Amino acid sequence: MKYFITLFIVAIAITSCRNESEQEEMPAVNDEQVEEVAYLSYGDEIDDETVMTSAELMDVYELLKPADTVQVKVKTIVNEVCAKKGCWIKIPLENGQEARVTFKDYGFFLPRDSQGKEVVLNGKIYKSITPMEDLKHYAMDAKKSQEEIDAITEDEVTLAFEADGALVESYENPDVFTPETQTAE
Repeated sequence: MKYFITLFIVAIAITSCRNESEQEEMPAVNDEQVEEVAYLSYGDEIDDETVMTSAELMDVYELLKPADTVQVKVKTIVNEVCAKKGCWIKIPLENGQEARVTFKDYGFFLPRDSQGKEVVLNGKIYKSITPMEDLKHYAMDAKKSQEEIDAITEDEVTLAFEADGALVESYENPDVFTPETQTAE
């Protein structure tokens, strides 16, 4: 009788361990709960696989020296868009910083009303340094006050991104700039 009780307990233990391992393999989210984002594509064809976050992008920027470039793909949000053509955007990084994104060879633009939309960008990142003397000169050209010019005391480091392809979260009636075609007269 002890043999049957021991055998019964061992069988229950094995069965419960087996059920436990099967439960661990089940996904936490079922297929119905996953919402895929549809994108509008601009520039070179890219996908939304294997992307880094804004925080990871900032980590890469921190390692860059001024002459370095690194190829990256990031998924983030559009903070600001060029209102005239959509020829540049700004994306958020850590600590309130932003990167300015331009588009390779001025070859494509993003919708002028894409602020706040999710975006996937592929391209190269780099640091651009504007010397203090140039900044003061630009301030004088812009007719800034002497006080504002004197407040410029150091070089400006710009975190730049030149995208060769972009995916923008799909929405109705995006306001995309299209250059007017010139007709020969």
